[in-house]
Amino acid sequence: MTSAQAIELFKQSGALLEGHFILRSGLHSRQFFQCALALQHMPTVEKFGSALAETIRSFSPETVIAPAMGGLVIGQEVARQLGCRFIFAEKEEGKLVLRRGFKIRPGERCLIVEDVVTKGGRVMETLEIVRSLGGNPVAVAMLVDRSDGTLNLGVPTSSLIRLQVETFPPDQLPPDLLLTPAMKPGSK
Repeated sequence: MTSAQAIELFKQSGALLEGHFILRSGLHSRQFFQCALALQHMPTVEKFGSALAETIRSFSPETVIAPAMGGLVIGQEVARQLGCRFIFAEKEEGKLVLRRGFKIRPGERCLIVEDVVTKGGRVMETLEIVRSLGGNPVAVAMLVDRSDGTLNLGVPTSSLIRLQVETFPPDQLPPDLLLTPAMKPGSK
């Protein structure tokens, strides 16, 4: 799947939004990928999962781990496509943790899967969980890399879409965004 084909799937599902958005990172943007709108359709999930799995298959992960909520659907599908285990990290007192009895063995080859990454905060938290439990994070895969590949997570990364999307600190908004009410459509 090419980047253009992936973007087209987002557009067809209404998941690529235009306007004034506050991202999870606190930055403001004119574009927002509401992946849940695209990932509510299982044929789309399967297409995205298959394409993403092929980009990282060579890393031979044993387990896919995703930060909840955004990475859950695509992470599970990538794990299914690769034939490996799927677990997820979720928030507890504002911090991502493993719960529900999930364990990571020392040396276990883990792939982190997320839907959209801008600054990589939740991915870095998930990488830290894997490392703190002795796991081996072999790669990160994401549907959308909003840093256009400039984000260094310390492991190989792969994405279906790489974009350099303009983002702005709240105190440095351009005139058009100052005049447009901000929306916060993502998860908190």
